[in-house]
Parts: sequence; C-alpha cells; structure tokens
Amino acid sequence: MKINQNIYPYNTEVRKLPIHLTGIGGSEYQYHVVRAEGYHWHQILFSASGSGFLKYDNITKPVEEGDFFFLPAGYPHEYYSEKPEWEVRWVAFDGYASAHILSRFSMTVPVIVRSRENSALEKIYNKMFTAQKTDRAYGDYSCSGLIYEYIIEFHRLMDTKLNKLRTERSKILEPVLDYIDENYRTDFPLTVLAELAGITPQHLCRVFKEAMNMRPIEYLTHRRLQEAKRLLQQSELSVAEAAVQSGFPDAGYFSTVFKKKEGMTPLEYKKSTGSL
Repeated sequence: MKINQNIYPYNTEVRKLPIHLTGIGGSEYQYHVVRAEGYHWHQILFSASGSGFLKYDNITKPVEEGDFFFLPAGYPHEYYSEKPEWEVRWVAFDGYASAHILSRFSMTVPVIVRSRENSALEKIYNKMFTAQKTDRAYGDYSCSGLIYEYIIEFHRLMDTKLNKLRTERSKILEPVLDYIDENYRTDFPLTVLAELAGITPQHLCRVFKEAMNMRPIEYLTHRRLQEAKRLLQQSELSVAEAAVQSGFPDAGYFSTVFKKKEGMTPLEYKKSTGSL
C-alpha cells in the first residue's frame, strides 16, 4: 500500500493521555529534512522502498530499504536520499509518559534497526492509518493504544541490535574501567581515558553514559566511595584519612558527596557498621 498523505490528529482531549499519536503519514518522494534543533515529537520512520542517509552527532549512517529508524524529540538530525525516489512512512507521538517509556526502552538517542521481520509493525501502522481516515469519533483514542503497541514492537526489534551494541561498548570501555579501578586515588584528565578507548572525549562520554548510565567522572566518584566505605568499615582510619586514601581532595568535600550519595555522613556510616 502506497502512502502519500500526512494526517495530524486534532482531538485535544487525547493529549491528556499518557501517550498518543501526533501524526502519521508518508511519501514516495521523501524530501531532504534538516532539523538543527530536532523535531518537537518523537518519531519512528520506515524506509518502505529506496534508501537514504541519516545524519546526527556528526555521523552519517545509511538507511536501507526495510530499515526502521527512531528519532527522539528535540534531537538534532538530518535525513535525505541521493535519489529522487525514497518512500518513507512515519509515525509521531507524544504524551506525559512518553519520555519515561522511551528511557526504560533505552530509546533516548537516534537508532537504525535493520530487520526483515516487519510484518507486525506494518499491520499496526495500517490500523492506525485506517483509524485516522475512517473513525473520526474514536480513531484518536484507538491510536493511543496502537502507538504504544507500535513502540513495544519496535523495541522488540531493537533488542538484538542493543545487545550487539552493548558488547561493542563493553570492549571499548574495558580498558577505561580497568584504568579507573587501578588509578581512582589520583586525578587524571578525561583525555587519558579517551586515548585508552581510542575515541574522542565527547564520544567516550556518550558511550559511557549509554553503557553505564553515568558519566566517567560519576563512575570515578562511585569507585572512590566504594573504597572509602571499605576503609571506614574495616580500619581504624579517621574520616579525613579515609577521604585522602580513597582519592578525595579533602574531608569536607568527601563528607558532602558521601551524605548526598549514601544519605548519612561518613561518621554516621562508621558508627552504623560498628567501627567506632
């Protein structure tokens, strides 16, 4: 089925739902899209025929026929084809629960999914398109459930890709994590870690965040806190001595970080473990 129409639901009551369809459509002749500030809605697009390119974070990736690609709201991107015919179908969605759902599904950055098992997604897409065309009274409400189903099915296809990415990221981060674990007592610039990984500091921060759910400096602090807790529990060291030996610059900063992360002061922790 060829799609050459864009539809935007207008029922304002639907916008109160946790997640809802904000647009659906497609074109056989996809124009060159440049969005320096991203799009105001989340999108899942399907390359129905032909091929093109997706550009984000100064990276250009090919989009082949049969590929899906996801674009989170507000994420700068560009997509285009070097040929006149590129049929792209898309859905857009929003809702107060959308950010939480996407975060749980690790859908926070653009991603291309290559899968030939797209029949389930195609059926859901056709249901949404038909509902928008034929059911003016309840079509928007039906599509709220269908877009959620569409996201889940897309995530199912993502899983294989995500597992592969996690393996690749683990290989990149292994020397970085080893270095931090061995040198957490000293201060070192981010460039040292980036050189170990063989990537730029910016790329390292992005990969680290996606794989570890924290930035490198946060992991360093986490590692220092681990050692500090061990010292407080298993030795006669004072709070100030434990701070210095675990890599913190001074006892005051150490106490502030410890209280924020652990919910109690270092001295209270030491008392709670029976080491005082």
